[in-house]
Amino acid sequence: MNRRAATAVIFIGFFLLGMVFILWGILLPDLARSLAMSEVVSGAFFTLISLGMIVGAFIGGKYVQKFDFLSLFSTLAVLVVALLVALSMVNHWAWLLAGAFTLGIVSSSLFTIGHTLIARLHVARRSAMMGLMDFMFSLGTLAAPFYVSGLYALEHSWRWPLRVLALGLLGLAAYAWYTARQGKKLAPVGEAQHKQSLSYGEVIKQPVFLFLALAGLGYGAVEFGNGNWFVSYAQNGRGFDGDEARFVFAFFTAGMVLSRLGFALLLRWFSNHRLMVILASIMVVGAFTIKLTSDPQIMSMGNLLVGLGLGGLFPLMLSAAMDIDSDKGPVLSGLCVIGSSIGVQLASFGTGLWANFAPLATAFWTIPLGAAWLWVMAFRYSRELKKRRSVDGVVA
Repeated sequence: MNRRAATAVIFIGFFLLGMVFILWGILLPDLARSLAMSEVVSGAFFTLISLGMIVGAFIGGKYVQKFDFLSLFSTLAVLVVALLVALSMVNHWAWLLAGAFTLGIVSSSLFTIGHTLIARLHVARRSAMMGLMDFMFSLGTLAAPFYVSGLYALEHSWRWPLRVLALGLLGLAAYAWYTARQGKKLAPVGEAQHKQSLSYGEVIKQPVFLFLALAGLGYGAVEFGNGNWFVSYAQNGRGFDGDEARFVFAFFTAGMVLSRLGFALLLRWFSNHRLMVILASIMVVGAFTIKLTSDPQIMSMGNLLVGLGLGGLFPLMLSAAMDIDSDKGPVLSGLCVIGSSIGVQLASFGTGLWANFAPLATAFWTIPLGAAWLWVMAFRYSRELKKRRSVDGVVA
């Protein structure tokens, strides 16, 4: 198998998945008006995506290694295409909710494949390559606001961004299938044990992986809570117009892109457990800055800080876990996705539910609270990593 081609499939896929996931938050004001969605229904939409991701991550973590990774990636990408096309034609929010759950299941399995495949293909540069992979996801989230604004200039309809994106994913699915057929299968990676089902129980019993999952919960709450609700918060809670809200939000995605592109360089001067605490600290300062100001320039800086702190945190945490036990890669990826999805559920639905009883400007407190949780869990995870380095005789 051509390693470069397989890597290209995953990187392009993560770029498009980044657009898919952030698109819903950007389109939410128009979706809500078009389909008569209340704040509770809007929150339920994001909750169902995260519930689907929990199911998909659990299944994917246990079983994806039984299949040829790229062939399975291609098949699942086609399912995402079908879902996006179907969702672009709905006329009632109930169908949107049904599609959200299925989209979560399929997408989380794609994430598991991507994390595991890149970690196995690039063992010597695992942290850097996983950072680049998540950089592509963030690049997709950065491109999404401009993508929507560009299509809206032609026709102001929330349906077309979904349809055009589906075409891109269809092309990716064809490329993934072609790449898979050109070489030998990647799933075993030369080891028969990768054909076996994996267990979550033996992994979660270890404190280091438990704190990884708990940090993932905070990560999902901050990244997707901010991603799903910021545009609505800026418009309805702070009085910004749509273009201004999307522009300010772009600083968050820009920070994510810069962080994921450059965090590996910082590992030359900081150990991974120290860098985690530094990034988490930058993130939590930014989250509270966003909430405690209504000035668009200061809010933009807060979004940038959240992105800078948050972006490198996920690949850094997951690659550190895979360095401990790479054979459990699918389960570790699934564990992160499950934790993150629960965080998405708590932040997204919690914000929507809270906004049903109080102004959205108040309900948006869920994001800085999630940031505080993430800082505490990232700190505890970093301490567990430091203990393991000490036990292994590595100087921290």
